[in-house]
Amino acid sequence: MLSVKMLKPYYVKEEEKYIRVVLAYQYFSLLMVDEIYHFVPLEGREIRFNRVTQQIENEQDVFVFQKGNKFNRIMLADLMKVKDFQEHLNPILNPYMIQSLTDEKNDQIDQVIMALERTNLLRLIDQSLDEQNEEKFQLYTKILNDM
Repeated sequence: MLSVKMLKPYYVKEEEKYIRVVLAYQYFSLLMVDEIYHFVPLEGREIRFNRVTQQIENEQDVFVFQKGNKFNRIMLADLMKVKDFQEHLNPILNPYMIQSLTDEKNDQIDQVIMALERTNLLRLIDQSLDEQNEEKFQLYTKILNDM
């Protein structure tokens, strides 16, 4: 039986398209046949999560685990099938996913606010024309042009 004993990233690198969970020695260990094996960065060293597709992309990478002079090689795809693995990985990825969604919503909110401000300025320009107030007209058109 295979289960995750510990999974802590050495560091997490946040990129526009990916979240990279970089692993290092003794930050990742598995319980295999009642023995604890520690990760050693001989082959695969990271978990690359695509923000757009919400999938792990490097499933074919091989991770090496060591206990004394015994080594076990396990593909990331096989690790993903272990229930414990997802339970340990999700809390690592979630803060970065939430931040990404928050940034996207903030961009949308900024766009709506800009559109409302532009609409309001156009209304104020129309109002200054109706009132034949050249001073306000000049002020509002200058602000509109500066946007």
